[in-house]
Amino acid sequence: MEPKNILVLHFGQLGDVILGLPALAAVRGRFPDAYITAVCGKSPAQVIEMADVADDIIAVDRVELRDGPKLHSIAKIFSLVRRIRRLDIDLVIDLHSLSETNLLAFVSRAKLRLLADRHGRSLNYLCNFRPPPPKEDPAAHLTRRYLDALKPLGIGVDAPSFRFPRTENVKRMNAVGLFPGAGHPSRCWPYERFGELSRRLIAEGYECRIFLGPEEEANSSGIMRHFPPEAKPVPGLTLAEMVTAARELQTFITNDTGPMHLAACSGCPIVLVLDERAPTTYLPLADRLAVVNNAEIGDITVDDVHAAVIQLCRDGVV
Repeated sequence: MEPKNILVLHFGQLGDVILGLPALAAVRGRFPDAYITAVCGKSPAQVIEMADVADDIIAVDRVELRDGPKLHSIAKIFSLVRRIRRLDIDLVIDLHSLSETNLLAFVSRAKLRLLADRHGRSLNYLCNFRPPPPKEDPAAHLTRRYLDALKPLGIGVDAPSFRFPRTENVKRMNAVGLFPGAGHPSRCWPYERFGELSRRLIAEGYECRIFLGPEEEANSSGIMRHFPPEAKPVPGLTLAEMVTAARELQTFITNDTGPMHLAACSGCPIVLVLDERAPTTYLPLADRLAVVNNAEIGDITVDDVHAAVIQLCRDGVV
């Protein structure tokens, strides 16, 4: 019997959830008549809403649960469990599969529990779906790992990809985007090299837009002093606005960040500046992707990145 109510759990970070969108879309395609509820973090909830792969979304503030008053957090968890139980779930799918989300799947009272089998992260004995999913392959791209977890449902996707649905016509401009920030300094190409790259591109006739996330906005003046005055800072965008802005660009030059994944799923070509030691299992779902790397991210030259940008821009000329 086909499930009528499906619960999908995904408590990964923003980039993890974006890389899981092909799997969510595959569930939607496999069960078109089912009512699908997604449970995820607050920021990723916006991504799932934009992707239109679920009928309802329950957003959970995991930081509040972790750092807030203990009694308040316990009350929130019980409230979440009661809300999920009222959904009368036939099938629960835990894509990111952490021990705590496996327990949430167990107490949901779902008839069937399909839990991704992650090494040392999941409680496999709580999975009652037969056959169970294959063991996670840590060497595989994250999107492929999520899709592999769905194999017991008869879902197979040869070339995983995802694009956000278009609700408006956006004209591509003679502009490139640069995202100089990252979640950790080890993933940051030096600001002065981003600045030098923008000077070259502006001299060649491109408009340069410097995207600043919440972590960069507090130091926006310090960051922008590395860029020429013609470069345009773009702070304070929502996730949806970021997707729309990326659709206007010839290419998006970025460190390894969540916004990189947003831009890729908008259809924008990506130039990723990446430390050679970084895993390639989290590369963005871009049709046109240039990865520029070296032994250390600080060894990557402006010439290297500039050449990749120009090549992608030329490839995109119709």
